This record gives sequence, C-alpha cells and structure tokens, in this order.
Amino acid sequence: MSVKETGVSYYGLSYPEHAEKDFKEMIQHNCNSVILALSEFDIDFWFPNIIKIAKTAKDLGLKVYLDTWGIGKWFGGEPPSIFLNNNTRNRQVSAFTDEPLAAACFNTKAFRDYFYSICERLAVEVEADGFFWDEPHYALPKSYASITGGAGDDWACRCEVCRKNFEGQYGYEMPRIMTREVVSFRENSALEILDEASRRIKAIRPSARIVCCVHATINTYYVKESRGYDDWNKVGKTSSFDVFSTTILSYKLPRSYFKEITQRTVDISRKYGKESQRWLMNYYQQPDDVAEIREIARLYADMGVDSLYAWTYRGGYGTVLAAPNALEMWDMLGEAYGEVLDPKYKIK
Repeated sequence: MSVKETGVSYYGLSYPEHAEKDFKEMIQHNCNSVILALSEFDIDFWFPNIIKIAKTAKDLGLKVYLDTWGIGKWFGGEPPSIFLNNNTRNRQVSAFTDEPLAAACFNTKAFRDYFYSICERLAVEVEADGFFWDEPHYALPKSYASITGGAGDDWACRCEVCRKNFEGQYGYEMPRIMTREVVSFRENSALEILDEASRRIKAIRPSARIVCCVHATINTYYVKESRGYDDWNKVGKTSSFDVFSTTILSYKLPRSYFKEITQRTVDISRKYGKESQRWLMNYYQQPDDVAEIREIARLYADMGVDSLYAWTYRGGYGTVLAAPNALEMWDMLGEAYGEVLDPKYKIK
C-alpha cells in the first residue's frame, strides 16, 4: 500500500526567501506537506512572516499545517512559554505537594482565552490547510510507562479551578489520589479545550483539517501514563478531529512495538472514520543502520497508514538535538518517502 501524505516539521520561520529554498529541498525529498512549528515567540514576534512563509509553501504545492508548538508547555516541544513568563498563576498544580508547575492549566479562563485567541488569529490570517495538536499532555506524571513499565504517582492538575470544576461535577472535593472519577474528569477536560479550539478554527476556515497527535504508549489495563489523552477511543471519536496521529518511537524499541502501536493507530482511525498518521524519528537518535528508516516507512505503508511524518527537517541539523548523522538520515528519509508515497500525490 502507499501513503497519501509525507512531510516534516519545520522551524525556519524568519524569512520567506530562505524558507522557499528549504521547501524546495523538502519537495526534492518527496515531501508533499509541511508542519510549521510555531512557538509563542514566533507567533508574537514573527507573525507577518509566518503569513508569508505559509503562502510560499502553498504556492510550491505543499500542504501546510500549523503546530501550536510548546504553547503553555501543554503541547510537546522545547520552546519556552510567554504565557508562563507573564503568569505566576493559571498554572498546573501538583496533587501531592500543591506546588505550581511549569505548565499552564488549560482549565483556567486566562489560558483558554489566550489559546483560543491564538488559534482564531492563525485561522483568520494564515493560509493553511489545517492545525496539528502536538502531543498535548498534563504536566505529570512524566512518560515513564512506555520505558520502564510504571508511571509516577504524583499528578496534575489540582489547582483551584480544577478542584472547583471537579466538585461541581461530582459533588465532593477532588481527591489527591487518582480515582476513576479523577481520570475521567482529566480526560474530558483535556479534550474539551481542543474540541472547542478545533470548532472555532473550522467556523473561520471550514476546510481546515485537524490532526490530533497523542503519545504512542500502549496504555494497557495495568499501565497508563495518565497524560490526559490515554483513552484513544475518546480521542478518536472526537468529531472535530480529522486525523488520528501517534507520535515517534525510539529506534531502540523492538519492531513488535512499532507494529502494535501502528495497528492500534490504524484501527482507531478506521473505527471513527478518520485518517491515520504515524511518525518517524528524524532527529537526536538514529538507528544502527539508517536503512532501517526505509524499512519502518514500508512497514507503516503496508499497515495502511495514510499520512507519514518525521520530526524534523534535515534531521535537526545544527540544533542540540541533531541526529549524529543528521543529513544522512534526512537523505534516507527522502528515499523512504519516495518509495511509499503514492505517485499521484507527489508534487511534480
């Protein structure tokens, strides 16, 4: 089987004439789409050029998705948060210690207003094909479950707003222990803000496609990460989402794990009438033999994945998270994309 969409994330959001050269290189590497990773600083400082860069990509034939990268440290990503710099409150709070954390609480009105305004501004002014919700998650526990088999005990968020909302729904004080009711409350709250943002975007730009990318963890009966988006059925059936996506996996994990995650991703997508997306690691870590990138891309294609993406452009070359042989990985990714991309979706 062949995939319909191939692409990479991209950080180069300063000058459209430079981005144009990079986009042409992406097309030469058999990409037909790109995710623009937009930090809060980018949106605040470089907004005029974001508009131009998105148009440049579109003019070359690339589909463009906007990634609210690291916003509020609720989404995945390395960039710092302007919202957190400007707010000593409106933060997630540890259930065990009551300490504020370096992550915005997305149940607070202040953060919701901030996030919705960003989404609406982007939807109005930037010519893009869709939005990419990049690994949204509660601050705690961290992602131990996928590596060691046990998640941390502490969790978030138990701030004043979350406690008040919980008590309003259940009629009693929010426990410090993660009960079934707490799990349900967290998951529903986590999806509510993304669903509302997606609906607002589509009200402005009806053709926008919404991709929701969750952590690629088994989340079995025994072990869950409790990141807020662990119930893939809840995520998959959210009507405002168009693509169900699961994030990158370490090359050191067994191929059986790649197969299991991919099968579950495809199954959830088909169950709820979505398209499926899987990710390849193209930064920081590389396989012992870079040809494994081609093998994994073929695996994903053979299993029926619709969209195949890699983080990031040029293997992260020039960043502290660059792969050891970043440009070699980038070239191999291009070869892999060339093999699995359906020719009718290739940019000529």
